[in-house]
Amino acid sequence: MPELPEVETVRRGLEPAMQGARFAKVEARRADLRWPLPADFVRRLTGKTVTGLGRRAKYLLADLSSGDVLLMHLGMSGSFHVFQNAGGKKLARYYHERAQHAAHDHVVFHMSSGAIVTFNDPRRFGSMKIVSRSKLDAEPLLNRLGPEPLGNAFDAAMLAHACRGKKTSLKAALLDQRVVAGLGNIYVCEALHRAHLSPKRIASTIADRGGAPNDRAVRLVDAIKAVLNDAINEGGSSLRDHRLTNGELGMFQHRFRVYDREDGKCRTPGCGGTVKRIVQSGRSTFYCPVCQK
Repeated sequence: MPELPEVETVRRGLEPAMQGARFAKVEARRADLRWPLPADFVRRLTGKTVTGLGRRAKYLLADLSSGDVLLMHLGMSGSFHVFQNAGGKKLARYYHERAQHAAHDHVVFHMSSGAIVTFNDPRRFGSMKIVSRSKLDAEPLLNRLGPEPLGNAFDAAMLAHACRGKKTSLKAALLDQRVVAGLGNIYVCEALHRAHLSPKRIASTIADRGGAPNDRAVRLVDAIKAVLNDAINEGGSSLRDHRLTNGELGMFQHRFRVYDREDGKCRTPGCGGTVKRIVQSGRSTFYCPVCQK
């Protein structure tokens, strides 16, 4: 499933085509994705202008001139693609690959910018929902999310407080969207490696008894921010379904230090360890038992 860097990459790719543009025409080619689309989905979007395009955790949020927000989630295989309108001209090199899967273009936005934005989702685990901006804070999909890891408020003190007293593993705590929003399996593994912290470590050990952060919390927050920013700059990671909005692949998978590198040499200078794979809560964890303590 796409994580924060992939969703942020998609947001940046959609922004030039959608922000400031009006929905000239909306096609809902099926009545449901993961959940049914709102019965008035097409009506509430058509003619409205996208005044802003943001992201909250793994959700895309399009603010509309009507006061509504279009809340979108990629699910496991969802992707957006942007095409030029004039003459049916396609952007970038995705044309031939995409033609094989056009049957999965479930929602199509024709924008006044001249762009055609398609949402393609073979497995249909993605979702779209329209919420009034005034009710967004109470939206069940968003109201229990933790802080944004790239936000200014997210620091060692905040993370240590969230982990205070937790007996779960540090990896499990970081995957809890109530502790920090948007992190998934890939970037938790990568951040823990950069911070030289074992995924098996008890989460509460990044705080003292009073909940104040120790050096581990400082290292971990720095590593989370660094790995997310590096991944965004590389267009995210393309392992199975993720592509940029122009159809090209993200490149961060070529910079993984531990993820999906079982039995590979640890990339920490001077370590000499070997990357191991274990299973935690049904998910694969990759780490170096030598330099991650």
